[in-house]
Amino acid sequence: MFKKFQLRILTLLLCGLFAGSCVSNKEILYFQDADQFNNQDIVYPENTIQPKDILSVGISAAAPETAIPYNRAQNQGVINNTNLDVLKLQGYLVNSEGIISIPVLGKVLVKGKTVTEAEDYIAKLLEDGGHLVDPVVTVRLLNAKVTVLGEVVRAGTYGFTEQNLTVPQALGYAGDLTINGVRDDILLIREVDGKRKISHIDLTTADWMDNPEYNIKPNDVLVVQPNRAKVKTAGYVGNVTTIVAIASLLVSVAILLTR
Repeated sequence: MFKKFQLRILTLLLCGLFAGSCVSNKEILYFQDADQFNNQDIVYPENTIQPKDILSVGISAAAPETAIPYNRAQNQGVINNTNLDVLKLQGYLVNSEGIISIPVLGKVLVKGKTVTEAEDYIAKLLEDGGHLVDPVVTVRLLNAKVTVLGEVVRAGTYGFTEQNLTVPQALGYAGDLTINGVRDDILLIREVDGKRKISHIDLTTADWMDNPEYNIKPNDVLVVQPNRAKVKTAGYVGNVTTIVAIASLLVSVAILLTR
């Protein structure tokens, strides 16, 4: 009788071990209600320029030679086929007050403006100030980056040059979530206009795609937490191989006790 009781206890322990290491489909599958949000209009928001951003500013005019003094070397075609790191070194750093200094034109406040608004604003300053006739200004952000941490294949900081980058695309840079990543509570840490905002994203649903959190802003941080199975096994079970080994040991002990 005592041996049968011991066998039952070991069986219950074994079942509990496997149950604790499993997750349901609802915790794993992405965008489970995606069909409900099919054919929706897409909004492409523009990010605003922030302090510490590095900008490329190119200025041209009806008479090309008149625009040369307003450009740095890389915008005059002196340096060709340069990589992004070189362009960053030669770009315009937005200071803590949101200002850049353009040759001849001087200090220009760009903080809080989108790239398009900054282009229009600089062109207006050049034209209204009598600097250039029909100026055309091109502004690009050079140092946009997103950091992805936690239960992903390749955690790290990733630079991007796209005007619009989404959270799923950023997670794709990191190789996607591992099987142990929590999909319904991803942490988004965002700093805009001197304020830090923390949001929670549920990848198992698609109803957040129209929210501001869907599109990445430069310097965003995404944190993928480990799921319950990973947390429970972190201290004593590392992987499936270990689970099988422990299960085999328990079965062996059970057989010995019932002999």
